[in-house]
Amino acid sequence: MQRSTLLRGAMRRTSLCTAVALCLASGGAFAQSNASGAVFGRVAQPEGAVVHLQNMDTGLTRDVNVDADGRYRASSLPSGRYKVSLERNGAVAESRDNVTVAIGGVDVSFGGAAPASAAEAQNLEGVQVVGNALPAIDVSQVDSRTVLSSEQLQKLPLARDITAAALLAPGVISGDSRYGNVASFGGSSASENQYYINGYAVTNALTGLGFVNLPYDAIDSQQVLTGGYGAEYGRSTGGVINIVTKRGGNTWKGGVGMYIQPNGLRQSPRSIYRTSGQEFQNRRDNTRDDIQYTAYLSGPLIKDKLFLFAAGDFTRTDTKSTSSILAPQRTNQTQKATKWMAKVDWNITDSHILEVTGVGDKTNTDRSIYAYDYTSHSRGNYLGTDKLKNFDAGPGSTPGGDVYIGKYTGYITDDLTITGLYGHTKTVHERDIAYSGSPNCPWITDSRRGIANPIVGCGLVNGTVLNAGANDKTKGWRFDVEYRAGDHDLRVGVDNQTLESTSGQIYEGGYRWIYRNAGTVPGRPDIVPPPGQPYFVEKRLFETGASVKTEQEAQYIEDHWQATDRFMVYLGLRNEQFKNLNGSGDTYVKQRHQLAPRLGVTWDVFGDSSFKVYANAGRYHLAIPSNVAIRGASASTYYSEYYSYNGVGANGEPQNIAQLGSRSYLNGEDGTTPDPKTVAAKDMKAYYQDEYIAGFDKAINDNWSFGAKATYRKLRGSIDDFCDSRPFENYAAANNIDISNASLPGCYLFNPGSSNTFLVDTGGGNYVPFDISKEGFAVVDNGVRIPFPDLKRAYYSLDLYLEHHFADDWYGRIDYTFSRSYGNSEGQLKSDIGQLDPSVTQDWDAPEIMQYTNGPLPNDRTHQLKAYGYWQASQEWLLGGNLSVATGRPKNCIGLDPTDAIQYGASYFECGFQPSPRGSKGRLPYTWNLDLNAEYKPMWAGEKQPLAFTATVFNVVGSQRPVAQIDVGETGSVDAATGQPVVSDDYRRPIAFQNPRYVRLGVRYDFSL
Repeated sequence: MQRSTLLRGAMRRTSLCTAVALCLASGGAFAQSNASGAVFGRVAQPEGAVVHLQNMDTGLTRDVNVDADGRYRASSLPSGRYKVSLERNGAVAESRDNVTVAIGGVDVSFGGAAPASAAEAQNLEGVQVVGNALPAIDVSQVDSRTVLSSEQLQKLPLARDITAAALLAPGVISGDSRYGNVASFGGSSASENQYYINGYAVTNALTGLGFVNLPYDAIDSQQVLTGGYGAEYGRSTGGVINIVTKRGGNTWKGGVGMYIQPNGLRQSPRSIYRTSGQEFQNRRDNTRDDIQYTAYLSGPLIKDKLFLFAAGDFTRTDTKSTSSILAPQRTNQTQKATKWMAKVDWNITDSHILEVTGVGDKTNTDRSIYAYDYTSHSRGNYLGTDKLKNFDAGPGSTPGGDVYIGKYTGYITDDLTITGLYGHTKTVHERDIAYSGSPNCPWITDSRRGIANPIVGCGLVNGTVLNAGANDKTKGWRFDVEYRAGDHDLRVGVDNQTLESTSGQIYEGGYRWIYRNAGTVPGRPDIVPPPGQPYFVEKRLFETGASVKTEQEAQYIEDHWQATDRFMVYLGLRNEQFKNLNGSGDTYVKQRHQLAPRLGVTWDVFGDSSFKVYANAGRYHLAIPSNVAIRGASASTYYSEYYSYNGVGANGEPQNIAQLGSRSYLNGEDGTTPDPKTVAAKDMKAYYQDEYIAGFDKAINDNWSFGAKATYRKLRGSIDDFCDSRPFENYAAANNIDISNASLPGCYLFNPGSSNTFLVDTGGGNYVPFDISKEGFAVVDNGVRIPFPDLKRAYYSLDLYLEHHFADDWYGRIDYTFSRSYGNSEGQLKSDIGQLDPSVTQDWDAPEIMQYTNGPLPNDRTHQLKAYGYWQASQEWLLGGNLSVATGRPKNCIGLDPTDAIQYGASYFECGFQPSPRGSKGRLPYTWNLDLNAEYKPMWAGEKQPLAFTATVFNVVGSQRPVAQIDVGETGSVDAATGQPVVSDDYRRPIAFQNPRYVRLGVRYDFSL
């Protein structure tokens, strides 16, 4: 026994020495598509050597010649398990089984002397190379990535969704709860990410928030790119999530599963109270039960040629919940989510592969809604039903839809590979509201201060609803060519996608009533409530609707250049073109030649892949989302009217009203289609960001590695809307331009913080360019000059990690991130108020609204600690854990401006008519969360342990700290007696807490046919 151990140790040291010797002379650069992998490496003696690869599941084979320097590369490989063999003189010299190829690549190098003859080579057949004994440090990549295999996704305590896995990556945090289950990467807003399934972008076509989902068990691997990604990627200034699905093999396999999350094992969520102590929302009686059924089937339709993998999830969620005192209702809801994925792979020959993927993600929600009495905490009369299809109950939630993708891969020669892909998606949104009584149920909000029993309406949801006929569609294609020329791995490609949306919103019941304390309305001198009346009411109408289109095209070229044995240089350039069309089919923004250079370098310090130093720099562009055309470039109506009243009707509407002053159209949205020539500034730059990263990865010993990475991101160019006519009036006066008959849109799209040129119709189609400098956007308010600030959003971070690779029956990783995200604009979104209008937020609408806005942004979390791993305690038992700790979100006070020249009410970083700079009110408390899981696979079920029982406890300690609050501190009215703004009852009221503790129990059975 001792002798055998010594022999194995000697063999291991020999293998290690061989691997080190190989790596001293090699690097191993490669390129691969975003939905495939690569095998690369070095051969010690390359003369006459050929590397043979065989997919152990499908039989696909590929032979790759070894060049004179001993390098080889097989790129664009379908994911799976491979046997990689070194052949000499027609026989196998060395081989390695079970090489797992996923997104990215794997280094398989070979050493040893060449056999003297075919007979000697035959004698070596079956000998396996250990490969690098040190942990794998990928010296061929410059990007920052986290790749999780399907096995890891099963072993870690994660919610069964893509976002939960993405949150394991350093620098990734949950986005604002009002945007749904989405993530923010590196300080960017949550709409700035791209999501791919098998190489095709499935990001929400309308807003960029969310994506089409798929069955969790269909995921083969998930790649999370947090920075430094190559020129093949675009349309993202946040992060990239790549999903590669499983595929069938030569063995028929299948499995079924069931997962339940019973309400009986769920902690009650915290109720919400105002700071005064008044109960705002009773959540103690909320209940939730989840049950999910899963199944998959995999196998050959024709052995070695045609394969199928199919999977499905069916989830039913039953909830009972109580809304707030502003619209007291009790809702019984049943949500049925069906997700399916089917993939067919056809190995036409070993050199030509065709794959077709279909994905379906549909959610139907049925809600029965009742009145609720907050005095007795009891349910009242039935009000009606609300039925939704592919439109989740929460705003900004994943929209679902159908996806179909076809991809061809051709290995033309050892050095030339081509791929072509085409895909399309479609999502249809439907909503059907049925009232028990009168359908005249407008949205009612009671903003009066200190009201114990606020006025409520009869509406079912009291909010904004989609217009009929809403749907989203995308279609796209890409073509890529990879060619290896000596030390250069070249890749060029074309990447085009068109997004179409028919969408629009309207207030439920057609309009909205907002009850307010009496007092003047800043910016509206004609609003004077009658003497002695303590309150007045605002009537607001909002309606949009159009069919719009966005066309996105890109071309790129990149080169992985093995400059020396230890230095690999990456050079890339992406050229992007964006075109946005309004509801009339007219182009209102067209951007050409948006050049995005990418540069990176890696240094294999010791030449043995045990210590990598790397750096990269790049520019990344983002297109204007389609929703901008709905709101800013197509016909919309948005106005306010003010009334005195005497009495309130049964449906919450004011009685005996008398209008105060005139109607006020907000942002100029008066129901007419804006002139496409005047909607946006001329020659606008695209939304873009520059990024710089430097770091290192170091292997400590056979099982441990650590590293550090510094990141700096700076938003260089943004696109938002500007809704102030004063700079145009000032420019006209300074340049003697008559604008008495001019048609000025309510808002213009422009590049904030820089000079812009606008076309203005001064009358009769006479378009005059207005060249407004950055200084020209300044205005004089109450005798004070208010400038427009420079655009500012910067993010810097330091990431440290320590990782124990799977050995000795356990795996673990810990990440610590110190970061700051600061500036005067979050980006496309405005999480301060949960505004769901990407690229047309309140920011930049006028100089006043940008005062005091510089500070820590909503996605800033100064300190983050993440630790996760699992332990194979025995052959039958596996235990896992996931810990996350983070600094709380910055707090603000947003209120009235003394003049409110643009009539935005409580929308400024001012409170009590005094400056209230961004982030000056401290932070929410830090959060920490611990999840634990256990898996039991009994031996009595069979030798292959096909049966598994699982239990996962999320938020073990039950911490429910607030993660977001109301930052608007004032109501919008000024108290006539004090002359001060009326403080809002809802200021600092929590919006969302950490999820309460809950338990998921599961069972699954995997079988072979």
